[in-house]
Amino acid sequence: MIEIIKADITTLRVDAIVNAANSSLAGGGGVDGAIHRAAGPRLAPAAMAFGYCPPGEAVLTEGFDLPARFVIHAVGPVWSGGQHGEADVLRRTYERAFEIAAAEGSIRSLAFPAISTGAYRFPGRAAADIALEVMRAHDAEFDRIIACLLDDETVRIYRSLIDGAER
Repeated sequence: MIEIIKADITTLRVDAIVNAANSSLAGGGGVDGAIHRAAGPRLAPAAMAFGYCPPGEAVLTEGFDLPARFVIHAVGPVWSGGQHGEADVLRRTYERAFEIAAAEGSIRSLAFPAISTGAYRFPGRAAADIALEVMRAHDAEFDRIIACLLDDETVRIYRSLIDGAER
């Protein structure tokens, strides 16, 4: 079952949280900055050691000072009007996060933010459709999959999509 919650992802006690990272993996604003601050100063060098990470890809680091054991740094697309493959790249971003979690072997619970919907301006409903589609495809592989959202409107969108799918 997919859980939809409104919370600060940096406080969750799960095996892995997914970071809506930028391609430099150096930390930034929004969720990315919050995760870097909460994880402490060792996270940035660990992530940046991977070098450039293109949109649609992801890398795994320790969680350091976070309650989560791991961080999956997933780079989503910047919205450019929707005619440049943004939906496919966002789908690939979620898929890569699940692939990395499965390959690690001990990750049974993971939490995702709404990737690319902040500074990258991906439309919320379209992003939620993609996120939930990929989460449903991997639901049986993990004990817990959490959509950890920051605002009431995004929670409402996710819940309406879940409720609609369950009817």
